[in-house]
Amino acid sequence: MAEKVTFKSTSGPMLAGLIDLPEGEVRGWGVFSHGFTLGKDSPAAARICKQLAAEGIGMLRFDNLGLGDSEGDWGDGSFTHKVADTVEATRFMAERGTPAELLVGHSFGGAAVLAAANDSVGVDAVATVGAPFQPAHVEHNYDAVLSRVMEDGESPWMAGGKSLTLRKAFVHDVRRADLRHKIMQLKKPLLVMHSPTDTTVGIENASDIFNTARHPRSFVALEGSDHLLTKKGQAQRAARIIAAWAHQYLID
Repeated sequence: MAEKVTFKSTSGPMLAGLIDLPEGEVRGWGVFSHGFTLGKDSPAAARICKQLAAEGIGMLRFDNLGLGDSEGDWGDGSFTHKVADTVEATRFMAERGTPAELLVGHSFGGAAVLAAANDSVGVDAVATVGAPFQPAHVEHNYDAVLSRVMEDGESPWMAGGKSLTLRKAFVHDVRRADLRHKIMQLKKPLLVMHSPTDTTVGIENASDIFNTARHPRSFVALEGSDHLLTKKGQAQRAARIIAAWAHQYLID
């Protein structure tokens, strides 16, 4: 079962989310950050959160600005906005009486949870799935329109069947973002999960994140998985691993 929720973004528009409610004994709560332009209903987001709920961990997954059911214009957002709204999501969970002890992020969302973790409310553990070491890794997605964006200030851009506006401010924000110090200063247990055959975000990104992080840190190779975890059972397997790893950090 899932509960529809909304909460205010840090820039003003309302963000739409779903809380996948835990089954059986409640082990804890968490927040999930989706990939670049994917949204809360993307296979990785939906399947991981549903499986975590089946493991007793309730999860909030939400659409970032201008995506899915959320208000606003995606083009007005940035990596900085994504990080701030992830923090805001943990504040929302705390205010409703279900504080999020766990942060999980997939792909670009993995970078966001690494940046957001230390400012998040109540979070005790962080897990990334297929995350890039630096947010600027996403630039290859919009190479075709980058020159026009830099010349004209913005450009229409098709991403996953969605018509979006890419603005120069977004490009500059992503290029300025540096996760190295955020990861070095992370004061929470970290689980890094990545497929060795990921052709979208290479496995070297996982190595860089893991080697930069301090203990306690763990790495799990998601053998046979694609970046989007679209094949049968891939996302559920990742979620079961996260649930087992997080158990010790969810105990009061």
